[in-house]
Amino acid sequence: MTISSLKRRVVLRAAAAVAVAAALPGCGFQLRGSNGSYTMPFHSIYIGFPDNSALGTELKRNLRAGNVAIADSATAAEAQLVVLSENRGKQILSLNSLGRVREYLLTYTLSFTVRDPKGVELLAPAEISLRRNMAFDETQVLAKESEEALLYRDMQADLVQQIMRRLAAMKPAT
Repeated sequence: MTISSLKRRVVLRAAAAVAVAAALPGCGFQLRGSNGSYTMPFHSIYIGFPDNSALGTELKRNLRAGNVAIADSATAAEAQLVVLSENRGKQILSLNSLGRVREYLLTYTLSFTVRDPKGVELLAPAEISLRRNMAFDETQVLAKESEEALLYRDMQADLVQQIMRRLAAMKPAT
């Protein structure tokens, strides 16, 4: 094989890959839920988070964006999300040679269930647990506190998306 035929073959393969990549969006291919909207099996939901909960606020915002009404009471909604527990944690992951913290493990765990107005479970109790590692440097305490808050906000956004996917995958009430 000559070098020019090898170059020609590489160029043809690259052109074919570009053509396939350009054709996929044109045919309507899209990952399910990749546009941020989900088809929910209900039209209204009651969210059992406190009013000052950042997670509850973000979840309500995402549900409203998907044309789901947020009910003021559990009896007025087709479904109700019941929060069983919500926990944030911070554990020491590793120490340096002087016995000082080098790395933390941040966790965010949410347990919830979904019920209809009569109390029948539409979604069995589910637990979502997220973890992030965070390097720590005692000379940059303020920066690391900001990083920790940012990581918790990131986990919160990830948690909301996982809840949305689970709600969209629910079977409608019979």
